[in-house]
Amino acid sequence: MTDPAPTAGSSGPVIVGFDGSPESLTATEWAAHEAQRRGLPLEVVEAWPWPKRDVVGSDQTYHRALAHLADRESALTALSPGLAVSSSAVSADPVEALEAASHRATVLVLGSRGLGTLRGFLVGSVSQEVLRRSACPVVLVRAQHDEPDGPVTVGVELSHPAEEVLAFAFRAAALRSAPLRVIHVWSPPAGSEYMAYGAIGGLEGELSSVEWNGLAEALDPLRTRHPDVEVTADLVRGKPAVELVDAAATARLLVLGRRLRHLPLRHHHLGPVAHAAIHHVHCPVAVVPYG
Repeated sequence: MTDPAPTAGSSGPVIVGFDGSPESLTATEWAAHEAQRRGLPLEVVEAWPWPKRDVVGSDQTYHRALAHLADRESALTALSPGLAVSSSAVSADPVEALEAASHRATVLVLGSRGLGTLRGFLVGSVSQEVLRRSACPVVLVRAQHDEPDGPVTVGVELSHPAEEVLAFAFRAAALRSAPLRVIHVWSPPAGSEYMAYGAIGGLEGELSSVEWNGLAEALDPLRTRHPDVEVTADLVRGKPAVELVDAAATARLLVLGRRLRHLPLRHHHLGPVAHAAIHHVHCPVAVVPYG
């Protein structure tokens, strides 16, 4: 049995957005390494609704942007010998262009600005829209990011099992020869705080046993498919957004799921955990659509 394919084709390229900013430079390097790990080609896409060429100064801007894109393609080719690298400039709204690219990509990579001395992401409207609408996993990478030696960390929600999310995390860990930390955050049902102390203890023991069994059931097939991945499973009581942001402090990659909903694109949303992570996590964050 093989890992389930991502929403987009698993044989598609790694595609990275580029606009010449420091964060997009870092993202292209991260994407090049990821493409090499996966044995896939790399595509660098610059999307911008170019102004009419007869506007004063626009022709120079257009050719300068194309030159920067060509220079970046050459630099990535030199950085990653043997990697097939291509680039394209798309005259379109960046969100629309990147969403379209996600339908043929295995992974879509975007840069994200840091908040000065604060830890976290300053996520622009383009990144958030692409995250909400992408058909394939999206990875956000901070500017000047060096991937640490920590585990690949994945958050699991057992109420909506997401094999696609776990499969992405196991594959990411295997490609890096890194350990995998699986975290499921849970809390007792509302109202249990009003129960007698002894009853609360008994209830929590029973509930945690159920959660552990559910976590083991979700992990067992993937452990079998990836026997070389060292897996640590943690059951954590608390709020998922808080606990996963804290856990990411020692991670080299945080993997989260985004549940697909059969709604118009304008009604898609990230959910509170992914929203917190992309704003407050230092390491790269992968958001994987599922369902």
